[in-house]
Amino acid sequence: MPVEIVVEHILTALIVGGTIVGLAFSPLPRAFAHRIMHGRKGDQPLEDPRVDDLSEDHAMMRRQLEEMQERLEFAERMLAQQNREKLGPPA
Repeated sequence: MPVEIVVEHILTALIVGGTIVGLAFSPLPRAFAHRIMHGRKGDQPLEDPRVDDLSEDHAMMRRQLEEMQERLEFAERMLAQQNREKLGPPA
């Protein structure tokens, strides 16, 4: 293989590799990803009543979970107290 062809292949590989590395570390891919996920800067999010409904449902379930946790803690305290009464005073 002539030297010119080898040098041409090496230069082509360096140019392509440098371009790929340059794009990988540039802010351009992040900008494309942000644009894909969030749309244009000027776009306003659509008002969706389902979001409000889901937020209300989430808040209601959180309150119910907190109430259940309080009840569970109360039941655990009552059981622990009964166990202490059954065992009697420590020897």
